[in-house]
Amino acid sequence: MTDIFAILIFAIVVIVVWVVASYNRLVASREKVREGWSSMDIQLKRRSNVVENLVNTVKGYVKHEKDALEAVTEMRTRTISAADAGAAERETAEGELSTALIRLFAVAESYPELKADGTFIELQRTLATLEAEIQTARRHYNGCVR
Repeated sequence: MTDIFAILIFAIVVIVVWVVASYNRLVASREKVREGWSSMDIQLKRRSNVVENLVNTVKGYVKHEKDALEAVTEMRTRTISAADAGAAERETAEGELSTALIRLFAVAESYPELKADGTFIELQRTLATLEAEIQTARRHYNGCVR
């Protein structure tokens, strides 16, 4: 009888330890996902700030290309407002911002004095670096989610 009681106690202890360990792993995984998202969110906010500086720099040169500037400004505003919305809406807004930036850089190619501007060149480099960091953060986040 005591042997059965000892086995039962042992089984209960093993189950409790397993449940606690599983719960702790799930909590740790959730925190990794949150950390991954936070890292990506920071990079996206940094990109948004660089985009604002880029638009302000370009405004002085491309007075006749208001459509491209307005599109970038509108998409930047949408990405900021989508930061609190769902992931799908934010992903769409970020994609549209990237498309608007490509159009802006295509327009900038028509202005040699803008392409030679030191601030514009530095902002382009910073944006390229941030895009690489966003990709890294995105891969890290996706790995955590998996």
